[in-house]
Amino acid sequence: MSDKIPEGNRSARERLAQQREREKGREKRRRTLIVASAVVGVLGLAAVVGLIAANAGKDDGGDSASGPAVAPSGAIGEAALTLPVGAADAPSTLTIWEDFRCPVCAQFETAFRDTITELADDGQIRVEYHLATIIDGNLGGTGSLRAANAAACAQDVGKFASYHDVLFSNQPPEPDDAFAKNSRLIELAGEVEGLDTPGFRSCVEDGEHDSWVKKSDTAFREGGFQGTPTVLLNGESVFPGKGDEQISPENLKKWVAEANKGKKPGSASPAEGSTTPSAPAEGSTTPSAPADGSAAPSGPAEGASTPVAPSSAAGS
Repeated sequence: MSDKIPEGNRSARERLAQQREREKGREKRRRTLIVASAVVGVLGLAAVVGLIAANAGKDDGGDSASGPAVAPSGAIGEAALTLPVGAADAPSTLTIWEDFRCPVCAQFETAFRDTITELADDGQIRVEYHLATIIDGNLGGTGSLRAANAAACAQDVGKFASYHDVLFSNQPPEPDDAFAKNSRLIELAGEVEGLDTPGFRSCVEDGEHDSWVKKSDTAFREGGFQGTPTVLLNGESVFPGKGDEQISPENLKKWVAEANKGKKPGSASPAEGSTTPSAPAEGSTTPSAPADGSAAPSGPAEGASTPVAPSSAAGS
């Protein structure tokens, strides 16, 4: 039998081999193009990320917390870190540490806002607010700082309480740093009558109280508090509970009534509302105890159910 391959078959095999070589070449070029495109994409992404990082805050105020700590008007207490709401001579003090990005703080405000407002309006308590920025540290971003600065700007014109409530009512999801945009904070100011003014806008955009906010956050971190919200009634922790009782609107009213037994309700004008600017807060950033003499709160009570979610932990 002959070993020779017929000429027709040889030509067919050669053509097939050539076709395979051409296909390999095309596949190689395709893979090279894919790899090159991926590299360009990564470099492009890095450039975009670098540009975003380099320009973060330029259009919306940025972080100008390197200057002196300018306290908002009407701030009281050690280093003027307390924003008071209610009668100055109320028999009891409710101290609240909050972060405007903290979801549990928003839950607390939703559940207790009406009760706290009623107690303050009746002269039973003075509420002393302190601002923290722990979510910025935990998740990144500047929304806690920007919102706190805007709230301090609202305090300058006696609108803190109303704007505080608007911020929590419009809080974005925790990972969404929407409050980092000064434009959003100014937009929300439109929901508070008389707040959206050129002076307020300038205060927000310039970060006038940024250093003061950072000083307040330092006080929170060095104060031994466990997270936000931290709620103290006359220095005793009442969130998420007091003793064996869980916090609730009814229990909060009861605890205040017990604390105020035999005492007259406050009648002095609310401490909030002064429009005379305060001088820059001087001195060390190391905080003392809150102005009402409170100590660090105890750990959460077992079985607490209001609010259901755990408080945001402090730290970065």
